[in-house]
Amino acid sequence: MSLPKTLAEDVARNLVMVARLIDEDPEKAYAYSRIALRLASRVAAVREAAGFAAYATQKYAEALAEFRAARRMTGSVELWPVMADCERGLGRPERAMAMAGEPEVQKLDKAGQVEMRLVAAGARRDMGQIDAAIVTLQSPELASNSVQPWTPRLRYAYADALLEAGREDEAREWFGKALEADKDGSTDASDRLAELDGVEFVDVLDDDDEADAADESEERTAPRAEDGPVDGPDKA
Repeated sequence: MSLPKTLAEDVARNLVMVARLIDEDPEKAYAYSRIALRLASRVAAVREAAGFAAYATQKYAEALAEFRAARRMTGSVELWPVMADCERGLGRPERAMAMAGEPEVQKLDKAGQVEMRLVAAGARRDMGQIDAAIVTLQSPELASNSVQPWTPRLRYAYADALLEAGREDEAREWFGKALEADKDGSTDASDRLAELDGVEFVDVLDDDDEADAADESEERTAPRAEDGPVDGPDKA
């Protein structure tokens, strides 16, 4: 609303493309975010979108700078977990852990607090503190039978930490619980379970394609009846 109408429309179009492409083509999303940033760098939504686009392409320093700018403009703490995860991406897990203990965390909603817990556990793992990571993930949200948007990722992270700690039976149980909650396929819990059970998947379509290619090759090289015998003796 702070922009002239024509400029606002141009910025909005670029932000729409960022949202559409960020999962399937992060580099293109990043390119659109840079255009929006060039047009309207003083709009908090633009800085936030640019931050997520940079984050998706692992440009963590740039993402962190954009998230900080957006936070200064809005005063909101909702970006705190992803800012902490940028610190992890920059090889500073200790800084991420420090952020997990800041007062801002208490101002987050439940989803944000769970996200912060996931980031903190990841930081513990970065520092080789696998047992501490497991304890960090143990929470009422993990124990709850209620399925929330964060449930699959929380259970998956717990299972993955258990597996790293060598607790395979418990890991299998929690991968199963993650799969039960993961109606949208946001994790690869099913693949991890299959891997633990020694199941290998064969791509039937690839096999069929190879068979079709072999058949076509045979058809090209095999003699046709109307061509007569190949390499047969000459008849007088």
